[in-house]
Amino acid sequence: MNVGKTNKSKTGMIGENIARKFLQKKGYTIVEQNFRTKYSEMDLVVKKKDLLVFVEVRTKTNEYFGSPEQTINKDKINRLIRSAQAYVAYNKYSGNYRIDAVCIVLNPDDSPQRISHYQSIT
Repeated sequence: MNVGKTNKSKTGMIGENIARKFLQKKGYTIVEQNFRTKYSEMDLVVKKKDLLVFVEVRTKTNEYFGSPEQTINKDKINRLIRSAQAYVAYNKYSGNYRIDAVCIVLNPDDSPQRISHYQSIT
């Protein structure tokens, strides 16, 4: 078993749960978590008023080798756009939507050291 992958998955799950609670406190309603398309996985699909928001969650245990923001590259954004379009088409959604990112750095005890919410990353 690849231990690095297991730790990365655990860190990702912790980050998604932190992001979910963070967004709920900001007034967002959770619609879906870990929605998969053939292009990518949408970590969170949330709604605030009439706006549907696709949220990419990036979590790191430290910033020694870069920030979580630096892991969102052009290819990742393109996959997120295609996934959002697929979700909208599949659910026959005709309203407004955007793609956000929530970037989290964890403390050693897995509590959030830093949470940053970026709206409209595309």
